[in-house]
Amino acid sequence: MAPVELTSARRGVVVLGASNVSRGLARLAATVRSRAGTPLELFVAAGHGRGYAVSSRVGLRRLPSILGSGLWRALDREGIAKPYALLTDVGNELLYGLGITAVARGVREAAARLADRGATLAVTGLPLASIERVGRVRYRLLRTIYVPGCLLSLTEIHDASRWLDDELRVIAADTGATFLEQPADWYGLDAIHVKRSRLDDLWQRVADAWDLPPAATRARATLSDWATLGSRAAEVRSLARIPRLTRQPVVERSGMRVSMY
Repeated sequence: MAPVELTSARRGVVVLGASNVSRGLARLAATVRSRAGTPLELFVAAGHGRGYAVSSRVGLRRLPSILGSGLWRALDREGIAKPYALLTDVGNELLYGLGITAVARGVREAAARLADRGATLAVTGLPLASIERVGRVRYRLLRTIYVPGCLLSLTEIHDASRWLDDELRVIAADTGATFLEQPADWYGLDAIHVKRSRLDDLWQRVADAWDLPPAATRARATLSDWATLGSRAAEVRSLARIPRLTRQPVVERSGMRVSMY
C-alpha cells in the first residue's frame, strides 16, 4: 500500500498509557481510522509497566518516562495542534514505590501539556471495582508475577487506588477533559488488564469522548494490523542496558501514520 500523503492541517491522535494501550493498539487504530474518516497521525507513548514520571523496566527492556519521552518534541516538530488525546493506564508507579502525590503530579503535567496544545482530552479512571475484588491470595500471586519488588500491602493498594482515582477526577475537571469510568466486567483475573473481548468497548467509549462520528459498522483490526503494530518499537529504549533507537514513524498505511515513543 502506498504511503498516505498528510498535510500540515492533519489532525493528530495522542495516546498515553501502558500495557492496555500496547495490547489494544491495533484495535484502537482501527476504531479511530473508521470513525475519524480522514488521514491521521497517531502518536503513542505506552508499553508494559510504563510510567508517566519515572522510567520503567520489564525484563531486559527499559523505557523512559512518558514525560521524558520524545513524544512532546515530535508533536511540536510536526506542528500537531488540537489533537484527540487519551491519558490512561495510570498507577504503575504506585507499585514502584512512588507516592500518590508524585504520581498525580506526573499525570497532571502530561494533561497540562496536552491541554496547552488544545487537545480534546479523555482521562480514564482506575478500575476501582476490579481492584476492590482482589483478595490477599490473588494479590500476592499478582504481585509476584508482575511487580515482585512491590512492598505495598493489599490494604495500602486499595487506599492508594481510591486516592489516585480522586486525583484523576480533579485533573480531568481542571483540564476540561472527559473522565471515563471503567466497569468491573471489563477486567478479568489480574484486575488491571482489560479483557481482550472488551478492548473494543474501551476504544469506542474513548472515541465517543472525542465526539468522533459513529461508523456504519464497528471496525475490526486485521491480522496484518496486529502483526505490523505489534512488531514495532519505541523511538528510545534499552535492551539489556544497550540503548536502541528506532526511527519514527514506524507505520504508514491505511490512512494513518503511527509513531511510538
